[in-house]
Amino acid sequence: MARIRLGMVGGGNDAFIGAVHRIASRIDGHFDLVAGALSSTPEKARASAEALGLDPARSYGSFEDMAEAEAAREDGIEAVSIVTPNHVHFPAAKAFLSRGIHVICDKPLTASFEDAEAMEKAVAESKALFILTHNYTGYPMVRQARQMVADGALGKIRIVQVEHPQDWLTDAVETEGVKQAEWRTDPERSGAGGSIGDIGTHAYNLAGFVTGLSGSELAADLQSFGAGRRLDDNAHILLRYEGGARGMLWCSQVAPGNENGLRLRIYGEKGGLDWAQEDPNYLWFTPHGEPTRRLTRNGPGASGASTSVSRIPAGHPEGYLEGFATLYTEAAEAIRAVQGGAARDAVMGVLPGIAAGLEGMAFIRACVASASDNAAWTKL
Repeated sequence: MARIRLGMVGGGNDAFIGAVHRIASRIDGHFDLVAGALSSTPEKARASAEALGLDPARSYGSFEDMAEAEAAREDGIEAVSIVTPNHVHFPAAKAFLSRGIHVICDKPLTASFEDAEAMEKAVAESKALFILTHNYTGYPMVRQARQMVADGALGKIRIVQVEHPQDWLTDAVETEGVKQAEWRTDPERSGAGGSIGDIGTHAYNLAGFVTGLSGSELAADLQSFGAGRRLDDNAHILLRYEGGARGMLWCSQVAPGNENGLRLRIYGEKGGLDWAQEDPNYLWFTPHGEPTRRLTRNGPGASGASTSVSRIPAGHPEGYLEGFATLYTEAAEAIRAVQGGAARDAVMGVLPGIAAGLEGMAFIRACVASASDNAAWTKL
C-alpha cells in the first residue's frame, strides 16, 4: 500500500518534538515526509529541510505558503504534522483543514480557549481528519488497562490518582537560552497553562482515557516556584468525576529526581490498577483480597487491546516512540479509510481528536480559574 505523503510544520533542527514525530511516523512504514515549513524563519527552514534531505522546492518559508502550494500539487501532501509552540496550532491547522489536508497536531490543542473553539469550528467545516497526539494513550499496557476497566475488572471506579513529575525547570533554564523552556514559560506562546498545559493535560487525558470518566469539577492550587516565572511549574489538583469517583492530579516540572514520572493508579470496588510510564511494559493488577499480579505486554493475561499494538518480543522494552507510532499507524488507517469512502466520524476509533483537545483546554481554563479563586471548586 502506498505510503501517505506527509508534511510537517515546525520541528526544525533545534526542536525536540519534531524528531520524535518523524521517527514515530516511520516506525510502521505508513508515511513519507515530503514537505515542510520547519521553522519560523525561511533561512532556518531551508537549513532544516536540507539536513532532512527534503526537496528544496518543497521547503517552505511559512505554513501558509506550504498549505497553498501543496494543495495545488497533484502529488501534494495528504496529511500534515503540526509540532510548533501552542500559539501556532490553530492558524496552521486551519490552513490545512480548509484545504482538505488531514492534520496530526501536538498537544495541547491551542494556546487559548477562544482558539480552541475556533479550531472546533474549522474541524467541523472540513472533510479532513484532526488527530491530537496524546501519545501515552498508545502504550500497550495503557490499552490493556482501559480494556480491563471497560470489562468491569475493577468494578465501579472510586479513586483515580495520576501524577506527572519532572525536574527540568528546577533552575531558570528559560533565561539560559534553552528554547524548549523559553516558549513553554511564555504565556504568549504557551497559553495560560505552564506545567498544567504541558504535562498536566497528559495526566488528565490519560486518567479519562483509561477510566472512561469525565471530570465535573476541580479545585486547583497552582504555583510558580521559579523566580520571575510567569506560568505555573507545579500544580496540586483535586478532581470530582461524574458518577461520584474522586481524583487527585499532581504535575510538576520542579521536582528534582524526576525525569518523566507519569503514573496512574485506579481503584474500584473490586480491585486496583497501577501503571508507570518509566516502566511501561508492566501493569500491576490487584483483585480485592488477592495477591497483586504483574501483567506484561505479551504474557499471560494480556488481551488483544495490548498485543495488537505491541511490536517486539516479550521482555524487550517498548515505550515512548512506539506509543507515538501507534497513533501514527492508527491515523494512517483512519486516513486510508476516509480516502476509501468511509465516514469521518466512523474511523477515529480510540484516537484522540478535537473532543480530547477541548477537554484539555477546559481543564487548563478551570485550573487557572480555580487557582485565582483560592483553589475554589470550579466547574469543568
